Amino acid sequence: MIDVRRGGERFETTTDWLTSRHSFSFGQHYDPDNVGHAVLVAHNDDVVAPGHGYDLHPHADLEIVTWVLAGSLVHEDSHGHSGVLMPGAVQRLSAGSGVQHSERNDAPGALVPTRFVQMWVRPDESGLTPSFARSRVDVQGLTALASGIPGLDAAVRIHTSGAALHVARLLSGESVVLPEAPRLHVFVARGSVDLEGAGRLSEGDAARFTAEGGPRVVGAESDPSSDPASDPSSSAADPSELLVWQLP
Repeated sequence: MIDVRRGGERFETTTDWLTSRHSFSFGQHYDPDNVGHAVLVAHNDDVVAPGHGYDLHPHADLEIVTWVLAGSLVHEDSHGHSGVLMPGAVQRLSAGSGVQHSERNDAPGALVPTRFVQMWVRPDESGLTPSFARSRVDVQGLTALASGIPGLDAAVRIHTSGAALHVARLLSGESVVLPEAPRLHVFVARGSVDLEGAGRLSEGDAARFTAEGGPRVVGAESDPSSDPASDPSSSAADPSELLVWQLP
């Protein structure tokens, strides 16, 4: 089964400093038929204005994976971890038995909005000791960013044994084959692609696969006007970017 969700159909939270587009029920937005896909329970595409962000707030029993698309994100947490997350690095916070963290676009010299995708998956066990990891990534083909699958190496590890997050950047005509898995969640972060079984997906669109073989995805020439979240500076010559969750 393939369920295509268009970017314009996502729930949206808007304030004077934030635009957050939610792939699943989140905060004040609730749909009992859209609370997640397998263990993936949040998939938020956020744009944060300079000098603003999320102040210290608590989490528990979540694997929180963050991927910055533009700008920078300052992370601090109650277990002493801090630093600036930039494009090209992935971050994982295992909330476990409980942690507080803040995420802000206020690094020294930050003058542009920060866009990042933050994703939450449920761990195998509750009450784990909170932990943190950040790692640079060299994206080559389909690249594993975070993995809890035994034998599947990735930039960071998560405590969810059947799940892994991959990224791919595809110029027009380039292709990759996605993993075979009980479920997949495919999100177009930039550009446009042609996804086997789902057709054309543009920026902000997603496809949820259940009990399907590993589909092929091909980069396509993008139409920046297809999604209001598109970067107006992008062009058809830029690679399209996918975030793919392999799920139990």
